[in-house]
Amino acid sequence: GPCAGGAAYSPALTDFVFMVRGISQMFITGPDVVRSVTGEEITQNGLGGADVHASASGVAHFAYDDVRACMEDVRHLLSLLPANNRDLPPAGPTTDPADRLTDRLLELVPDDPQRVYDIRTVIEELVDDGDYFEVHPAWATNIVCALSRMGGEVVGIVANQPISSAGVLDINASEKAARFVQFCDAFNIPLVTLVDVPGFLPGVDQEHNGIIRRGAKLLYAYCNATVPRISLVLRKAYGGAYIVMDSRSIGTDLALAWPSNE
Repeated sequence: GPCAGGAAYSPALTDFVFMVRGISQMFITGPDVVRSVTGEEITQNGLGGADVHASASGVAHFAYDDVRACMEDVRHLLSLLPANNRDLPPAGPTTDPADRLTDRLLELVPDDPQRVYDIRTVIEELVDDGDYFEVHPAWATNIVCALSRMGGEVVGIVANQPISSAGVLDINASEKAARFVQFCDAFNIPLVTLVDVPGFLPGVDQEHNGIIRRGAKLLYAYCNATVPRISLVLRKAYGGAYIVMDSRSIGTDLALAWPSNE
């Protein structure tokens, strides 16, 4: 339901926020206050509905059409997490062998650096049974963060997304990835980073709004992480953006490179 005023800070402090369209709203000042102060006309859903927070503000991680679908994903998420920060994530049974080979990976990533592809198809091919749980799927879509299993063990995946802004890092993508890395580190979830990044997004707005600060946040998150870390360069790995994407120079435990890496 509605969560207004100071109460809106409570969900923002949690690890994951689920919202249902038409039911859930969050805002500090409601439509009446906005109208009286600024003259802007807006509804509760337009101001702080599920889609607003899932795709624009980034406060919500997930948005759903109905409560049933929401609760199913809550249960799915909990099945991937340990009971607390001292436990290990729960291993799950799998019929997908860890040493499985697949030629399809060679087809999914184009050799031509100008061609785009969907990084989620690569993730599906790498993880157990092609199953993964994406976090913040509608916000900062130029980077993908997901929980999945490899060899039955839970892993956190961070991957640049070439079909969205060529996979560049910007303010929102840096913040999204940093938060996810810190969460995985807090709950003993190993990290796998898939790198295909042409750089940080250039522009006056990015510089003025703090791309240096947000990029440093992602850099710090990786440097501070104590869980096992593996990075795989699929194609582009340029400049400072490559450094902050869990490069060897900031201490990744295992750095791998695809034949098409640059």
